[in-house]
Amino acid sequence: MERRSGSSARPRTARNGQASNWSAEPFVPEDHQLDVLAPAAEDCKGCPLYRDATHVVFGEGGKKASIVLVGEQPGDHEDRQGRPFVGPAGGVLDRALAAAGLTRDRVYVTNAVKHFKFEPRGKRRIHKKPRWSEIKACRPWLEAELDAISPRVIVTLGATAGQAVLGASFKLGEMRGREWPLRAKTVVVPTYHPSAVLRAEAHGGGEPVFELIVQDLKLARSLLQSRTG
Repeated sequence: MERRSGSSARPRTARNGQASNWSAEPFVPEDHQLDVLAPAAEDCKGCPLYRDATHVVFGEGGKKASIVLVGEQPGDHEDRQGRPFVGPAGGVLDRALAAAGLTRDRVYVTNAVKHFKFEPRGKRRIHKKPRWSEIKACRPWLEAELDAISPRVIVTLGATAGQAVLGASFKLGEMRGREWPLRAKTVVVPTYHPSAVLRAEAHGGGEPVFELIVQDLKLARSLLQSRTG
């Protein structure tokens, strides 16, 4: 596959030692068909996260799905299998979709960041929140996916996904559960990440968070129906 020159993939280094202009853009093909994008992503070196990941985890689902779900980043299970939302959080998501009258085959599921960021703790790999620079670096892949699919509704799962889609000023607590225009034909519905249910369950209070996610998915479904007649 012909690529644009990779020279711009080498980042300048800021005073704090962090890369100032990491970007996946040199690795994203001009052809934004999903069956072209997915294999191209396997070669992405647009930020340092690729170095420790087992697999790149690209999105999957219908090529013309009307609803796109955007999460934060792959977890340990996703990194090992190379597929999005196949771990415990994925199980919560599947339950929430079913409760909202949706199924995986009616949506496209992806993440704002395509490689697993973690810190080792003994034999375990513990999720570590991506930096804004890493979210920005990976954004060309998300933009290409959205361009390929042209969804009517985007559901962002968690704060990182909300920032990736709606900008760095996004606040989950203030913006969750409402519709936000993104493009002429696309609206965004922010909600909690399914992992928030798992964290709440550890303290005996997962059901209220789960019900809020279901409520927001129902809103997304309702918006889709109203926009498609």
